[in-house]
Amino acid sequence: MTIPVELIPRCPDDGRAMMVSVRIDDRFVEDAGWHAAKKRYEASLERHQDDAILYFELGVGLNTPVIIKYPFWYYTAANPHAFYACINTKYAVCTEEIAERSLCLEQDIGKVLHDLQKGATVQA
Repeated sequence: MTIPVELIPRCPDDGRAMMVSVRIDDRFVEDAGWHAAKKRYEASLERHQDDAILYFELGVGLNTPVIIKYPFWYYTAANPHAFYACINTKYAVCTEEIAERSLCLEQDIGKVLHDLQKGATVQA
């Protein structure tokens, strides 16, 4: 699937191609469906906040940490039965507060999952 170049919206100020629904500033589109999904996600986090749980983060950068990364850190810190795992080529980090109950792998997600599937040991 491709879009003809002439259909790509252009910035009226500088003529550069515009992006749609990318959270890089205050123009991100948050429609009714987005808000409904956010409510379901937050309800799930709260429903399981006291469970023995793995917060498994794959490829979350620092563009929107308030949606996944920070809540995962918060719920891991608040729940002694929680564990946080993060795999990312960059930003595989956690707070000092949860470091003992965390695994942060700064590696390629595809390779890590492939190695795990094959029973290989993954180096932290």
